[in-house]
Amino acid sequence: MSPRLAAAAAASALPLPLPSPAVAAPSRTLRALVLSPGAAAAISSTLRRRGAPACLVRRLCSSHHSSAAAATTTAVEEARRGRKQLGMTPPLYDYLLANVREHPILRDLREETAAMRGSQMQVSPAQAQLLAMLVQILGARRCIEVGVFTGYSSLAVALALPESGHLVACERDERCLEVAKKYYKRAGVAQKIDVRHALAVDSLRSLLDCGEASSYDFAFVDADKRMYEEYFELLLKLVRVGGLIVMDNVLWYGRVADPLVDDPKTISIRNFNKKVLENKRVDISMVPIGDGMTICRKLVDT
Repeated sequence: MSPRLAAAAAASALPLPLPSPAVAAPSRTLRALVLSPGAAAAISSTLRRRGAPACLVRRLCSSHHSSAAAATTTAVEEARRGRKQLGMTPPLYDYLLANVREHPILRDLREETAAMRGSQMQVSPAQAQLLAMLVQILGARRCIEVGVFTGYSSLAVALALPESGHLVACERDERCLEVAKKYYKRAGVAQKIDVRHALAVDSLRSLLDCGEASSYDFAFVDADKRMYEEYFELLLKLVRVGGLIVMDNVLWYGRVADPLVDDPKTISIRNFNKKVLENKRVDISMVPIGDGMTICRKLVDT
């Protein structure tokens, strides 16, 4: 046997991780195996080191990419139907939703948004309930939202604010803002919300230029993932010591845990997560609710 064939045979004899019972593979072929995040990368690396044919490595990677793509498609579809909660079965999510105190106008907005393109971008009712609770616990009066979409999260926050409360809502999509403003008016909170139809970085810089540094209590970010680091740095200047900055989508449909996924948005979120973990200016808590949220409490003036 040639050295190349011997290496391939040795590599093929390596034990492969068994799929979990919940996602049992339909056959015993390599193509059908469903590997956990990182398992395919580790096996591929081992195969390469042991001289396995490139076609075998490509076959494994292709199989993993297909499985990951199918899982992501399912996650996005679940989110579009309002099931934005990683790792939760539909019956369990339905139970969670049944135990969320959702304002009737928020429910109407969620149902209208579900029929729109990009509806998976809307936060879940459970996420919105948590945001409102944080605002109430904090006693917040001045808030910022970066990325409004159709207004579900900003409406939940505005409903939790006192009558004298103020929310700056930054969104660049005018079509989405029209939906949001309609529901702000229906809920009787339009007077609390300062809608900024512009690029969020421009709106945030404008607030700083107007002398509003360290004057906000709370901020929520659900916008361009490639801009997370810049949004965060600007908000650190705008939010007071002891205030909160909440970043959405930090688990990114599970893609951040898959070393074979390397698109720009996933890389940006991975980089942001790493930097905020190492950032001594904030206390943090990454919460696996919805698509993952990181709650950051500002510790020092910047």
